[in-house]
Amino acid sequence: MASGSGTNAENIIKYFADNHDINVHLVLSNKPEAYVLTRAENHHIPTLIFNRPDFYETGFVRDRLISEGIDLIALAGFLWLIPGDLIKAFPDKMVNIHPALLPKYGGKGMYGSHVHKAVLENNEKESGISIHYVNEKYDEGAIIFQAKCPVLPGDTPDSLAERIHVLEYKHYPEVIEKLLRN
Repeated sequence: MASGSGTNAENIIKYFADNHDINVHLVLSNKPEAYVLTRAENHHIPTLIFNRPDFYETGFVRDRLISEGIDLIALAGFLWLIPGDLIKAFPDKMVNIHPALLPKYGGKGMYGSHVHKAVLENNEKESGISIHYVNEKYDEGAIIFQAKCPVLPGDTPDSLAERIHVLEYKHYPEVIEKLLRN
């Protein structure tokens, strides 16, 4: 599930492209203009676009994921809070990646450059990524994995983001694979 450009989603798709046991079955987005949909289509991955009622009221998204036999849901830049019925349908089967070392710099509105700006404004010496289970609150699910990188003198949100992306691209698919193999 993604709301934006989909670089993490595409990285996951590529990572599992030649895997005979694990595959990306479906890419979902709440934004019809999200570039993640183009990335998915370029890799011949089916897509599903949904709106707020589909997600929060009718159970359409939950029911579709159940009917597709989805084993794990990976959020990759998906910005809506996950509804309780979806979490209950996929207990400990939904993960998210966050561009900071949680519990710091998490919560509503803390995504992308907002996180990196806050890290820099607070003169942190390190940042990193957190991969965590999804619960009914933003970025508060149990942490599965973290990786760190230094915050360097003269860093900008963009330069810090570059190092964070390296960690995301390396570790997120590996963690997903470990979860699916256990």
